[in-house]
Amino acid sequence: MGGLEPHRSGARRAVQHGTDRCPRSLESWIHVRLEDGDRRDPQVERRRVHAGMAEPDRDGCGDEAAGGRDVEGLGNRAVSATNHAPRATHREGQTFAGESLLVRYANFVKLPHTIFALPFALLGLVVASRETPVTWRTLGLVVLAFTCARFVALGFNRIADREIDARNPRTKGRELPSGRLSLSQAWVAVALAALLFLVTAWALNPLCLALAPIALVFISAYSYSKRFTHWSHLWLGLADGIATPAGYLAVTGRWSDPWWVLPAGALAVTFWVGGFDVFYALPDEAFDRAERLASLVVRLGQARAILLAKALHGLALVALVAFGLGAGLGVAYYAGVAIGAALIAWEHQLVKPGDLSRLNAAFFTANGVVSIVVFLGALVDRVL
Repeated sequence: MGGLEPHRSGARRAVQHGTDRCPRSLESWIHVRLEDGDRRDPQVERRRVHAGMAEPDRDGCGDEAAGGRDVEGLGNRAVSATNHAPRATHREGQTFAGESLLVRYANFVKLPHTIFALPFALLGLVVASRETPVTWRTLGLVVLAFTCARFVALGFNRIADREIDARNPRTKGRELPSGRLSLSQAWVAVALAALLFLVTAWALNPLCLALAPIALVFISAYSYSKRFTHWSHLWLGLADGIATPAGYLAVTGRWSDPWWVLPAGALAVTFWVGGFDVFYALPDEAFDRAERLASLVVRLGQARAILLAKALHGLALVALVAFGLGAGLGVAYYAGVAIGAALIAWEHQLVKPGDLSRLNAAFFTANGVVSIVVFLGALVDRVL
């Protein structure tokens, strides 16, 4: 805060400044207009003091608060106050603009991130189609079941972490901490998604129905894993990894032959997601240490955590090859895996210890494309 200058007649001075004489982003500043004997500021009457919160770009700095409050006082007693629009809350990347309830729910669970694991659920479905024909009904139920399960997992995570998110500068703009959604709205949506997931599992086959409650418990329990283990990244990975066996079981209603094909598919996704979740934890290292939250970044530091992410991604590629061998997939599938490997290598070139400026491109762009090209490779192989 800049210092107050000595009183002079007709003074009009901002008492809170940044170092470059401009109010810092989301800081308030105040103009004080005082009467001096018989001389009065044109806007001052009857010994009133006017204080105005900064509004957008009033002085050309372009970074004032988006809204404010005007207060008129008579002596020490406020006589009127007017509230303007609330300050805009920072919106996370890969979310939708707008404030409709549908948009808020979509942002609540970061709907665009569905692209990460849904293709791997469909990969299991493609492999299963070699044994059992896939109908449009089955395809629709698989997509619906996956979307509901993901909503439950992410929604429950947001509920469990709402107080932590409110203290984290990166996440305090999320729907619950910012008040865009109420806690009751969040619980209702999660409960409905869980119910719909069970209904779709019932509509698929008895094995899916029997496994559905276990899956819900496992994916929801992830939300508390970082309270007690540094390896929560792999818990999240396996929560996504069960999508591949689930897609297969939804079509066939029985386990694979050979038996290790589905575990190989699950491990491929587990290592892949675990590796990029290590990347996702990099910006939160200082916050997680302060909050005593566990992660491999906290345990190992950025440099060694990135090395471990490379190892996990290497294991993911090995598991993808093993999955292809067991499932009898051909050249098109392995071409997709090769493209995925190149994208992962590019991803690791973008992220360096101490330089996370290109993390968003690595996290969203590369990983989103990896899952798609691997799935498309299997699909082309199946069609041809």
